Amino acid sequence: MEIRGPVLLPARREDIELTTVDDLTLVGELALPEAREPVATLVTLHPLPTAGGFMDSHILRKAAGRLPALADLAVLRFNTRGTTSPRGTSEGTFDGGASEVFDVAAAMDFVRERDLPRPWLLGWSFGTELALKYGRDHDIEGVILLSPPLHRATADEVAAWAGDERRMVVLVPEFDDYLRPAEARERFASVPHADLIAVDGGKHLWVGETQTRRVLMEIVAAVNPDALPLPVEWDGPVGD
Repeated sequence: MEIRGPVLLPARREDIELTTVDDLTLVGELALPEAREPVATLVTLHPLPTAGGFMDSHILRKAAGRLPALADLAVLRFNTRGTTSPRGTSEGTFDGGASEVFDVAAAMDFVRERDLPRPWLLGWSFGTELALKYGRDHDIEGVILLSPPLHRATADEVAAWAGDERRMVVLVPEFDDYLRPAEARERFASVPHADLIAVDGGKHLWVGETQTRRVLMEIVAAVNPDALPLPVEWDGPVGD
């Protein structure tokens, strides 16, 4: 069977709840490799909820559906405050990236409590703003930024990563709606160690299996390169 679309490969999947320091309950899911312990953890931060972003935004859903089986990764997804998905609605109200500092902290508290290994923040669009603004406060190995718009993260917040040895991988679509490769190189120039990857033909939403596979490959290349190349066929059972 070709691995494509919303296929769910085998994993241990658990509905979870996160509790923030301002006493909100956020809903989410943890996906773990079915028969092994994870080698690393992706803490995912979804696109802008006021524009339809949520924990099931397709790249994050496909990462959770494929990467526990294909790359031995744990994938944590959750709805930030005030965000709804089929999993449910997280308490609170969208705050434009301000109070969401507590949501990121709650996710990292969960990672620590569960002793999940080698956490990375994986942000997409609005989620990249949260990773840039708040990621340095937490025990992570690095950040992976998909389609960063740099609307809310300030130049100073980006530049603050210059003295940080943790990795920064930035995937910028050729035809992004907000920030394209040439401008991205200028705006991330303050972080000399940032690995900026321009993706030919890519768009902000990474639509299509070709773009999905490219994004997942770059994620795995950063977090667990021993799992490459990712297979495109699966012979075993799949989920619903």
